[in-house]
Amino acid sequence: MTKTSALNVEQKPVQIPSGRVNLEGNLHIPEATQGVVIFAHGSGSSRHSPRNRYVAEVLNQAGLATLLFDLLTLDEEREDRQTGHLRFNIEFLADRLVTATEWLAQNSDVPKMPVGYFGASTGAGAALVAAARRPQAVDAIVSRGGRPDMAGAVLPQVQAPTLLIVGGNDTPVIEMNKEALAQLEVEKKLEIVPGATHLFEEPGALENVAELACDWFERCLARKSGGE
Repeated sequence: MTKTSALNVEQKPVQIPSGRVNLEGNLHIPEATQGVVIFAHGSGSSRHSPRNRYVAEVLNQAGLATLLFDLLTLDEEREDRQTGHLRFNIEFLADRLVTATEWLAQNSDVPKMPVGYFGASTGAGAALVAAARRPQAVDAIVSRGGRPDMAGAVLPQVQAPTLLIVGGNDTPVIEMNKEALAQLEVEKKLEIVPGATHLFEEPGALENVAELACDWFERCLARKSGGE
């Protein structure tokens, strides 16, 4: 591992075995962390997503560990660009997220701590499905511009407190999130960022997302770890 002195964060490139492939990832662990957030990116994105990396840096500065990893291999990404058969396969993406969660729990280099999911776009649907499958393993969920509706019938089975963040100008997705929110039977909240579009590219919009996500994870994961 390498360490950045400014944030005192250990950084480690990782490979997560998943069947016959390995998924590339980046694990960042601040000192005295009380929780870890696993990122599930949307279609056409990866662990290199500048938006997710920014949110991860804010979480690291708040003392939360992060795992950004590729849901698809490079070969799968190339194939998906031609066929589009994986990007909306929520069950497949949820399988990969469950695999990463189990790998993290079994990794002797990582302290045992509460786990959160941060899902963007279709990754939010995968995060909710994965959380429903492993209710004892996931302690908080945040969706950014997500498609929680793609989790479908499993939404009432989700047990982790869930925050849905949507841009105020992302009208179709607002309605999808409202419908999903109504089906969730846990602690839940919908936050609408005024003036923001789907990718939160407007000045201050992504900063708003990061602050909302950080507050949610800090509260929920600290509560789980006994910090409150």
